[in-house]
Amino acid sequence: MNLEVVILAAGQGKRMKSRIPKVLHKVGGKPMLEHVVETVRELSPKKIHVVCSEVGEDDLRQLFADQDINWVVQKKRLGTADAVSQAVPYLSSKNQVLILYGDVPLIRKDILIELIESKPSEFALITAELNDPYGFGRIVRNNNRQIMAIVEDKDCSRAQREINEINTGIMAMPVKLLIEYLPMVKPNNAQKEYYLTDLVSLLVADGRPMHSVLTNDIYAIQGINDRAQLAELERYYQKRQAGFLMQQGLGLSDPNRFDLRGSLRFGRDCQCDCNIILEGEVKLGDNVSVGSNVVLRNVTIGNNVRVLANTIIEDSVIGDDCVIGPFARIRPDSDIKNQAKIGNFVELKKTEVGKGSKVNHLSYIGDSIIGENVNIGAGTITCNYDGVNKNQTIVQDGAFVGSNCQLVAPVTIGKNATIAAGSTVTDDAPEGKLTIARSKQMTVERWQRPKKRK
Repeated sequence: MNLEVVILAAGQGKRMKSRIPKVLHKVGGKPMLEHVVETVRELSPKKIHVVCSEVGEDDLRQLFADQDINWVVQKKRLGTADAVSQAVPYLSSKNQVLILYGDVPLIRKDILIELIESKPSEFALITAELNDPYGFGRIVRNNNRQIMAIVEDKDCSRAQREINEINTGIMAMPVKLLIEYLPMVKPNNAQKEYYLTDLVSLLVADGRPMHSVLTNDIYAIQGINDRAQLAELERYYQKRQAGFLMQQGLGLSDPNRFDLRGSLRFGRDCQCDCNIILEGEVKLGDNVSVGSNVVLRNVTIGNNVRVLANTIIEDSVIGDDCVIGPFARIRPDSDIKNQAKIGNFVELKKTEVGKGSKVNHLSYIGDSIIGENVNIGAGTITCNYDGVNKNQTIVQDGAFVGSNCQLVAPVTIGKNATIAAGSTVTDDAPEGKLTIARSKQMTVERWQRPKKRK
């Protein structure tokens, strides 16, 4: 029996107080719905159907534009049973259907496998036991522990509110069973909605067998309804990731202050300090240390590199034995070669820095090619933008650029050239020569410093 998956994602998330569809809010840097879809892909389903609302449909389609997903629109929000009914025409009666929720991002593959493989010819659902079950539908069982019904929280009697076993809403069944019983669901509840959970009492009434899978992982079945729940799940997710990475050998000064919003590959003896954020694809070589308050986004870092505190590196490559920071910013398309040093309050953009070169202090270097063993003095900037176009600066091997220089692109500084401090260089500087580009110093004898007005 092949598997099809229906993911309910039509909730507008009014309690999120946001224009963004609820399932597009992120956990670990990834939209909640994307978490669910990725987990489902591991089950190799025949088809994935996502039920969404007209509001936000375009945003959802755009996010998954490269994936084979059948999008089904629920025009009127009349409850979960109504949402599933919109997808029924697309299901094959020969298959099994798994019903999930786009706002339950951390559902685990192994739990779903147990659900769909234990008795695929029967109705099955996932339950959990909570100390505080407020807000959840309760699992009502008879004296033989057989499920008799699911009662939504708003419809519970006083005795039913004492039940701790709750319905997660995640269920699986043969499609033909769904087709047979779904039309029987009626809006006989306080909300006047069509509840998918009413399938249970209908099946019980006809003596149809069913079973449940109990999970102890509360966060795996946790749905997100507001910002507080989103933040709670985010911290759990990050702590879980941190624990896994430490088991693989990553050193973390404080796993509670670590955020991975993408993927991380790392070598031996890597150490990360507090409050670092890793986004996209990050790769660390051996013996890399990352200081506090660092942001790495789509970065490849070589061996024996020190990234000092408060540094931001994005979409760039750092070679072996480099020192970056503190307070450095490496913007996209930069390539820093082995043994280079980028110091405090230095900004690079679309720049290659050669082996052994240094940009140690208070500089902006953009759209540049810096050769090997070059020294860029403090306060030096490349004037790469003329108001219309970006132009390139080339500083060849062995050049020495003094402090407080402006290199007005396009310009080339020759091999082993020296640029005197305070120079504004507008023409190419010859190799091996000292170039001075500044006006003659003078003193104005009769000038007086302005005085503050009373």
